[in-house]
Amino acid sequence: MGLMNRFKEGLARTREAFQEDMNLLLDRSPDVDDDFWDGLEETLIMSDMGGYSASSIVDKLRGEATRKGYRTAYDVLQALNEEIAGEFVEGGQDILGGDPSIVLFVGVNGSGKTTTTGKIAKEAKDAGRTVILGCADTFRAAAIEQLEVWAQRAGVEICARDRGSDPASVCFETIERGEAIGADLVLIDTAGRLHTSADLMRELEKVVAVVRKRANLPVHLVLVIDATTGQNGLQQAREFNDALDLDGVIITKLDGTAKGGIAVAVAHYLKLPIIKLGVGEGLEDLKDFDAHEYAASLVGEFGQE
Repeated sequence: MGLMNRFKEGLARTREAFQEDMNLLLDRSPDVDDDFWDGLEETLIMSDMGGYSASSIVDKLRGEATRKGYRTAYDVLQALNEEIAGEFVEGGQDILGGDPSIVLFVGVNGSGKTTTTGKIAKEAKDAGRTVILGCADTFRAAAIEQLEVWAQRAGVEICARDRGSDPASVCFETIERGEAIGADLVLIDTAGRLHTSADLMRELEKVVAVVRKRANLPVHLVLVIDATTGQNGLQQAREFNDALDLDGVIITKLDGTAKGGIAVAVAHYLKLPIIKLGVGEGLEDLKDFDAHEYAASLVGEFGQE
């Protein structure tokens, strides 16, 4: 199945909710008036784009409608996809795009972080890269077992210790082993932690500091967010970014929510690139992010009758 089709399928619930609300508005009147703009902004907010980013998009569209003389709401909706796509920043593909690097995956428990790390390892190995996995989630025994399964599936080496081991030491050993085998991609899964826990965040800062000090490759920090958490996911992103200075975001479980606009909110508020989207449980369902295809799949099309 093509990328566009997977995006459309994964974002179906968000798109259906958006189109239902907009069609109710259009049925009342297709005029570009204050009621239309208020309704459009409210609908964008309801898709979890957040008030600030929704307001920004609507303001830009209002200016464009004035300049270009849009006569109906349908004209505005035809331009909406481009405005949404314009909210995203470039650079996400560089993180996993082929250059040698070390990538640490961070996030709260249940975000899909370990599975995402494993899927990326498999994808990179299949593309011919030399990959090593590091399991710095030493608090959850299942995380070690889960990542070991992915290492076997991908045919890559893994560095792991017993539960309760020092995660920074695991990272150190992973980097050393990566150098020994000539790995050009080092993927490290860290322990899930609440962004509201100062102690756990400080521990994560220590892990990152050890990695940066030992690394001989560029180090990237990637946050994994569960889309079904809605605006709480945005708050997670803010807290993690403040503590760690993130390089990018991966959003998972988009197929399980009607709030797929969270990607727009994260990009708008934090100016961070979205690297990949998870639109299903299968290996092929972790997709490279494309702003235009995402926007088209999020909003859909509106035909004037």
